[in-house]
Amino acid sequence: MRCNVGKTDRIIRAILGVLLLGLAFGLKVGGAAQTVLVVLGIVLLLTAALGFCLLYLPFGINTCRRE
Repeated sequence: MRCNVGKTDRIIRAILGVLLLGLAFGLKVGGAAQTVLVVLGIVLLLTAALGFCLLYLPFGINTCRRE
C-alpha cells in the first residue's frame, strides 16, 4: 500500500471523521442515519491514519508529495 493521501487531506479527513462520530453520538438520531454517520466517521479516521484511500486508486488521485 502506497501512500496516496497527503498531509492536508489527512488532517481534513481526521477532523471530518471526529465531527461525524460526534454527530452520530451527540445527536439523538437513530437507526440508519446513525449507522451511516458512524461508518463514514470510522472510514475517514482510518484513511487519515493509514494514509491510503482505496477510492483514490481507480481515479488515479494522489495527494501525497512526490519524493
